[in-house]
Amino acid sequence: MTYLIDFRDPGEASRWRAINDGVMGGISRGGLHVEDGIGIFSGETSLANNGGFASVRRDPEAFDLGSAAGIALHVRGDGRAYQLRLYTGQLPQGAAYRASFQPSAGEWQRVTLPWHDFEAVFRGRLLADIPPIDPAGIDQVGLMIVDKAAGAFRLEVAWLGVP
Repeated sequence: MTYLIDFRDPGEASRWRAINDGVMGGISRGGLHVEDGIGIFSGETSLANNGGFASVRRDPEAFDLGSAAGIALHVRGDGRAYQLRLYTGQLPQGAAYRASFQPSAGEWQRVTLPWHDFEAVFRGRLLADIPPIDPAGIDQVGLMIVDKAAGAFRLEVAWLGVP
């Protein structure tokens, strides 16, 4: 396993920024902090004001994943569905490649997402005529919850890596 992001790194927490539905009038809140070497993406989603999402995005960093078959995460969830979002220069500003995953509540598990699971989206809408993700061009990662449900959420992440 080659780690791309390891939350045991003491500086990792400062590399993540929250981008919640307040940018579109919603009132959901979420963020990422680190406890005992585990990244914790948590908060509360609200459907008020047409909201319903919370996300975090890591500072840009070139990840040369051209030879990888996909990406893996070691996570413990709460039973809700999440998205891993990857950003490349292939897409317009604000668009991302997303892949969804739904870890079982309370169990640590490894989630492996092959590149063909990622689809290009902008504000929740699929983008047409966009080429498949180019893993060599990935320069930013993010996590999002947008499952059309209100309430508290918590996703624990030990690491992201190359399977």
